[in-house]
Formats: sequence, structure tokens, C-alpha cells
Amino acid sequence: MATQIDNQRDTVLDRQPAKLAPPPMYQVILLNDDYTPMEFVVVVLQRIFGKSEDEAARIMLKVHHEGRAVCGVYPRDIAATRVEMVRQMAQARQHPLQCLMEPAPDA
Repeated sequence: MATQIDNQRDTVLDRQPAKLAPPPMYQVILLNDDYTPMEFVVVVLQRIFGKSEDEAARIMLKVHHEGRAVCGVYPRDIAATRVEMVRQMAQARQHPLQCLMEPAPDA
């Protein structure tokens, strides 16, 4: 019984350049409520989102007047982590501050 061995050393595969798309981005949004102190919202924006005091105050006022404001735009995992950090910080201080993430509009 003879065995036949295929020798495929002459096969050349063309490499296709990898086309990587940037990850989908999500915006993290703070929602207004009637109980969370404005000062606490400013602290959250500074500690979790790295905002300056002036920028944090501007975002806090937008939340207060318009009912919601975007705190930042991040890849999904980072956005989810920031939302959870806000939830934990608010819960630890017994504030009902709500934060959510949603897909960022394409720019």
C-alpha cells in the first residue's frame, strides 16, 4: 500500500491588509434630579471625568437646566466603567444621581 504525501511548499498565500475600524463610541450622560446637590455633581465630574472646576460647573448647570448633559465620549468598556463609578459614588453618599451611556452620534 503506497502513501501519497502532498508537498505544498510551493503554495503562496497573499496577505490581505487588515482593515481595523475604530471602536464604537458611547457618550456618558448625567441626568437631572431634584435631590442631588449641585456641589456633589461638580465633584463627580472632576473626580470621575477629570473635568476642571469651570468645565464641571458648566456641565452641572446644563444638567440642571436641560435635564441631561454629556460628560464625555468613550469606547464601550470605559463608558460602562464610568457609569458604574458614578453609580457607586452616588450610592455611597445616598444621592439618587443617575448616569447612563448611549451610542454616540457619528461625527
